[in-house]
Amino acid sequence: MSEEAPVGRVVGTEDSTPLLFSVALAQEQYLQLDDVVVTVRPVPGIGPVLTSGVVTEVRARHEGASFGSDVFLIADGVLPAQVQEVAEITTTRVEPECYVPPTPGSLVRRATGDDRARALYFDQMALKVPVGLGRDGEPIYVNLEFLDGTRGGHVSISGISGVATKTSFALFLLYSIFRSGVLGRRSVNAKALVFSVKGEDLLFLDQPNNRLDDDLRAAYAKLGLLAAPFASAGFFAPPTPEDLSGRPHVTGRTSGVTAFWWTLAEFCTEELLPYVFADAEDERNQYTMVIHQVAARLRREATPVGDGAIAVGGKVLRTYDDLVEFVSDRLTDEDERRDWAGPVTGTGTINAFLRRLRSSLKPLRSIVRGDLTDAPGRRVSTDAHQVTVVDLHNLPERAQRFVVGVVLASETARKEAAGPGGLLFTMIDELNKYAPREGSSPIKEVLLDIAERGRSLGIILIGAQQTASEVERRIVSNSSIKVVGRLDPAEAGRPEYGFLPPSQRQRATLAKPGTMFVSQPEIPVPLAVEFPFPAWATRLSESAGDPQRAASTNGAARLDPFARLPAMPDDEDDAPF
Repeated sequence: MSEEAPVGRVVGTEDSTPLLFSVALAQEQYLQLDDVVVTVRPVPGIGPVLTSGVVTEVRARHEGASFGSDVFLIADGVLPAQVQEVAEITTTRVEPECYVPPTPGSLVRRATGDDRARALYFDQMALKVPVGLGRDGEPIYVNLEFLDGTRGGHVSISGISGVATKTSFALFLLYSIFRSGVLGRRSVNAKALVFSVKGEDLLFLDQPNNRLDDDLRAAYAKLGLLAAPFASAGFFAPPTPEDLSGRPHVTGRTSGVTAFWWTLAEFCTEELLPYVFADAEDERNQYTMVIHQVAARLRREATPVGDGAIAVGGKVLRTYDDLVEFVSDRLTDEDERRDWAGPVTGTGTINAFLRRLRSSLKPLRSIVRGDLTDAPGRRVSTDAHQVTVVDLHNLPERAQRFVVGVVLASETARKEAAGPGGLLFTMIDELNKYAPREGSSPIKEVLLDIAERGRSLGIILIGAQQTASEVERRIVSNSSIKVVGRLDPAEAGRPEYGFLPPSQRQRATLAKPGTMFVSQPEIPVPLAVEFPFPAWATRLSESAGDPQRAASTNGAARLDPFARLPAMPDDEDDAPF
């Protein structure tokens, strides 16, 4: 048992149970929330039984006072009384497993070193992933077996937008998995796919943060990590609208980003039309039969003619607008409607399909193309880098759904064909948009498939959302690791947060940025952790070094936009500005 001085004794005026007991603190001693303590009780025939637990509540009161105003008399020395602090302890581990209550009067010590590791089951974790520091300043770990699919998988992160730092924690978790050495030789085949929907903040993961100082390096070192940016990162962004050069639509980073799009030929041959209708409520309408009928017809009849364009029925189509207009003509033609929509499909159903198809013109015309010169590496893929970031913030929400659905389906199919040898961590922000509790959609079906059998394929979902109560239950329930940051008070009362003790639910409404409550199957009490500030830049202004170099993946300076202009003659006057 720990050699620390006792902090108090088990209280005798309150019931002590094997799972919950209270400790009266000695003079000049204190316990704070999340501290780990240990006490021992001798049991006949078994020997000493060590009970470990975490402080979940602390209260102080005057013993000897009867009225609220007595506090003034006690302070003046008129009324005899003393201050007594009592800490509530929730049991985390009993060793050996003889579940008897700690006896009143038993000494209680603060757990440190090996005792702390035993209390929090760290001693039983063969592969530990550091996720931050506890309130005592010591590392907190998550068992990799509940992250890599061995005994469980998937992570659910909830909290208020902008305050809960969900994305920052998810990235730190990925960094810790990749850089702590816990994966061993498996790190070669471990990949991460990150969908970014909040500005260009994630386009600088491979650049060091200029706020990196000795204190931050020390915090990373205490977790066994090197304070550095991601070593291998690739970035994709949609092409700039109405630009036939295929330039990525970004502003902060002008190089090192690859534009992605799908050709009309791929759109037809891979039957991507259902992902155009990705709203959850759409799947409950009758026109969904038209979607699959038209998609199958396009797959059979579309012929590639170069640069992604197609020919259908003798007509060459080079833009998404051309394709939508062609389908509209076929469905409104009395002679061809039966072949394209089905023999028994009513006019109202076809019109409902066409209204929604035409409404997709503006969102999708920039990423479904047949008018751009094909470029190598334009398809989103995780092959070339360990971390792949897909920037979606410049796309309308409907286009974001399309990209997420198509990329997830493609990566899932690729991973299933390759086998479970490697790991693919998929990080999705605003998960409630793609897998809402009600309704059905192609994207939701892909996410459900990942949640229910993804860990057997080596696909791990890291989902972040403001409200877990609005996410499909099966996805949240299949997440072995649950993480909570700052919560809205109304959301904190939802049953989805039943794994939080009452005191932690209340604390979650007050948590500061960087503080998270992490729940994992082995530990019965969620642990409060503080993870360090990112060592990588989260925006261009944070990128260390020359800003010109910060905008490049390989450190090369940005090209001078005027370098291609002809040189001005020596005798030419300077510009008048």
